[in-house]
Amino acid sequence: MAPEDTAAAKQAEGLSPELRSKMALALDVDDLVEATRFARQLSPWFGVAKIGLELYTAAGPDAVGAMIDMGFDVFLDIKLHDIPTTVHKAASVAGSLGCSFLTMHAHGGGDMLKAGVDGFNEGALGADLSAPTALAITVLTSDADAPDHIVPARLRTAVEAGCGGIVCAASDLKDIREFSPRTLRVVPGIRAEGGDRHDQPKAVTPGEALQAGADLLVIGRAVTLADDPAAAAADLFGNL
Repeated sequence: MAPEDTAAAKQAEGLSPELRSKMALALDVDDLVEATRFARQLSPWFGVAKIGLELYTAAGPDAVGAMIDMGFDVFLDIKLHDIPTTVHKAASVAGSLGCSFLTMHAHGGGDMLKAGVDGFNEGALGADLSAPTALAITVLTSDADAPDHIVPARLRTAVEAGCGGIVCAASDLKDIREFSPRTLRVVPGIRAEGGDRHDQPKAVTPGEALQAGADLLVIGRAVTLADDPAAAAADLFGNL
């Protein structure tokens, strides 16, 4: 088989179901039609659809329903940070919608995180859905100047509050695994080798992140800004 034929076959095949479940497609657009087009085109490589503030502001719960109907697990990345009562109520709605993951800022403190965890679980239970996973944001990957002590302190707060996962840079994975080995580790800012890092100074490749112990990778502009998103995904995951 010619090299170009091999590449085409791999592009059509995508990733195994096990690897797809570890890949979250960041749908950072303000239009549900465009988001759906990306999700359909890139479904061979992604099992999780990440809906952030931009898309959720534009389309709301309809975006969640659309991705679930397409067979994706939904990662609602709206980074809740408010008083505990408000976070509890918002998280409960997210759980009832069928979201599998929900982010909250660990900076909000233990009481707020616990309220979010409880609300998220209650919402899912009330809708007769599987238990979801609340994720705590330690430090944004765009913040290259955060002090070294911040991530361990916020990780401890998140674990004590019952969060099932943590969002962190790949460089923090080892410390997190040692402190809390059962915590789901989510790494954003994934890029191809030599690719544009945009505003992600701590970006790594998929292989580097998985080797370091990441459980879920968040990938957006590396594929969605490409002239050919499917070809970019095939290239990004070519060595896995």
